[in-house]
Amino acid sequence: MATTTLLQRHAGEGETIAEAIRDCLDYGKDPEKTESGKYISAYECDPATVADEFLLAKASYAAMTGREQKKENNVLCYQIRQSFYPGEITPKEANRIGYELAMRWTKGRHAFIVTTHTDKQHIHCHIYYNSTTLDCTRKFRNFWGSSFALRRLSDRLCLENGLSIVENPKPRSKSKYRNYGEWQKDRKGPLSYQDRLRLAIDTALAERPADLDEFLNLMKRAGYEVKTVRGGGISFRLTGQGQERFTRLRASTLGDGYDLQDVLSAIEGKEERPGRSERKISLAVDIQAKLAAGKGPGYERWAKVFNIKQMAAALAYIQDNNLTDYEQLAKKATEAADRFHVISEQVKQTEQAMKTNAGLKAATVQYAKTRPVFEQYKATKYSRKFLAEHEADLELYRAAQAEMRSLLGGAKLPKMDVLKEEGRKLTAKKKQLYGEYQKARRDMQELVTIKANIDTLMGYTEPGRKQEKER
Repeated sequence: MATTTLLQRHAGEGETIAEAIRDCLDYGKDPEKTESGKYISAYECDPATVADEFLLAKASYAAMTGREQKKENNVLCYQIRQSFYPGEITPKEANRIGYELAMRWTKGRHAFIVTTHTDKQHIHCHIYYNSTTLDCTRKFRNFWGSSFALRRLSDRLCLENGLSIVENPKPRSKSKYRNYGEWQKDRKGPLSYQDRLRLAIDTALAERPADLDEFLNLMKRAGYEVKTVRGGGISFRLTGQGQERFTRLRASTLGDGYDLQDVLSAIEGKEERPGRSERKISLAVDIQAKLAAGKGPGYERWAKVFNIKQMAAALAYIQDNNLTDYEQLAKKATEAADRFHVISEQVKQTEQAMKTNAGLKAATVQYAKTRPVFEQYKATKYSRKFLAEHEADLELYRAAQAEMRSLLGGAKLPKMDVLKEEGRKLTAKKKQLYGEYQKARRDMQELVTIKANIDTLMGYTEPGRKQEKER
């Protein structure tokens, strides 16, 4: 039996795309949960560098298509949770089924990683697949009823592998079917840790705390351990009740109305969340747009402080780097963006060369293995009997020959030693380019963000609108 949940991963408030992707992937790859990485498998990516490879694909997508999405609408990756009934399956088998589920669900068009966790009574898989396709030309299109379709596919795999399935599953709302914890709760009765946390949050908010600190103190008094996590989020763990993992304060875990922003809105006392670095620059908040969307006076106070601090950080940066002239700042931002796109193209070309190199090596090996069979076939003057007996090998020979012709394009086939050496050089080049790519991306993001903040401060542009700069 396996239950499934399909989740979308976005960058949270105050969290970069890189931080958001690494946050969820690092949890999935946790050595303590996967027995030191023993139960991790991947498709078209390396588990050690999967976050960087996901990011590179997104950069290539933006460069190739020119399309960009608003942060709140940009799905970075999708996560599938597949939980199995206790004692019904081994971790190795669970990982294999999880891999098959991911392959069928993505149709092999998206890179993914499957991590099987064995730290709970029930073995479960976390599957993360890049929202960007392998060819970097489009993104995964979620659809109405996708949770139902995913459950049907998972059930089919369970039946194919002799596992039981959940009979007549009850949806919790529309097409959202329950995960393992919710299904188990219906069977045994007691409240889950998530249910208890929701009740504790409601109780604390009912006492009308003046600010976030007072709210957290109320949660501590209710028996919860509080932990601030990467990206500014908050997690809770009930002490003395056997809860091992912290539960993140976010809607994807606890449901609508239980996101950090929802709690801050409820207490109407917004505070700036601590960033990962004092010099980190974020885009200025458009206060008027947020107020027009229905935010209260608490948000206005918080946003004004946020904007002032972001502007101060931007001004300090341009002074430290002697960028006192606006045109110089604009030129430097453009140069940073151009450099990023140049390096992105170099990475893409290197990866294509690596793909060609790997294809040639594989085709060469296959050609060498099957050529003797073809020579025998030719010696028999293309006997039908020989063909019938060795048809598979002859097909492999022809396929290898066709692959080499396609990849070489009329050029002479290099020796295997030359191909291997070329492969080593390309791997080293890709590693070097990754370092340059990451630095170029950071420089571009910082300078473009600073310029946008300065534009807002000087009144050159209005946030969220396309407008010519007024001198």
